[in-house]
Amino acid sequence: MMKTSLFKSLIVCLLCGVALSSAAHRYFFGLTELSVNPKTNSIEVIHQLTAHDIDNAIAEQQQIHFSPEHPEYEQLIQAYVEAHFKIVDVKDNKNNEIALNWVGLEIAKSNVYIYQEANFENFLSGLVVKNDLLVDTYPKQINTVNYKDGTNIGSLTFSASEKIAIITNNN
Repeated sequence: MMKTSLFKSLIVCLLCGVALSSAAHRYFFGLTELSVNPKTNSIEVIHQLTAHDIDNAIAEQQQIHFSPEHPEYEQLIQAYVEAHFKIVDVKDNKNNEIALNWVGLEIAKSNVYIYQEANFENFLSGLVVKNDLLVDTYPKQINTVNYKDGTNIGSLTFSASEKIAIITNNN
């Protein structure tokens, strides 16, 4: 009787674990913070992505086994992010992509935090943001970009069908 009860408890725990792990990842999202630092005259960008989502996207794209142990882990993530996230200055009929410098990345609590920056002395209003991070691999991926500078605070939302948005002055 004790073995049966223990076995049933084990089965229930396993089923709960499977249910929780499948329910825990129904939503695919990325978060990016975009801000102007007036002390350094730069745009600072911080991306937060689910680690196994970006790992799977790069593995699929490169047709390799990809994890943090991969010898080119950071380089491949850098190339992926630089191909799928861009900021373009279209003010005064320009079409200048702002070159974002790679600062680095860190992995914490199943997330990858990616840091970029660029010299920039203006306001964000009027910049075009192109963000299609992970939408090719995960069609339900939603990416949010929160932005702020000295006068402007807001958010942009991106998806498989909405990959480009412009920062407007919301004051």
